[in-house]
Amino acid sequence: MSFKSNLIRFVIKLTPNALIIWGANIIMKGIAELTQFNFDLDARKVYVQTRLYGEEHTIEVTLEDFAVFNDGESYRFIIHRANSDRLWLNNILAKFTGKAWKIPTLPLFAAQLELVAEVFSAKPVVLEQID
Repeated sequence: MSFKSNLIRFVIKLTPNALIIWGANIIMKGIAELTQFNFDLDARKVYVQTRLYGEEHTIEVTLEDFAVFNDGESYRFIIHRANSDRLWLNNILAKFTGKAWKIPTLPLFAAQLELVAEVFSAKPVVLEQID
């Protein structure tokens, strides 16, 4: 891994969840309120709890085993497992999980995309699970 990707991984680990919640709530004002957030880069797991504007109850979403990788032709994004406490959201997430989604190539951002792929690189076992 390069120095840049190690630095980014270090900063991600040090960023307090409260700061992420605060920033997300500023951006999503009037749409939703992020109530809990946990991002574990090493375990490749994201947990989000949010309340949609005007709703009483929160929605929980967990994403696991995600990665960005280069397949030789393009960069791709994959999530192997995703679930929610809502049946309708589980049905939507099922349409996205296990598929390697192509990331559009923009020459202007090629270096940044390469760095993102390095930061969120997958273990070989994860890439073998691609449909």
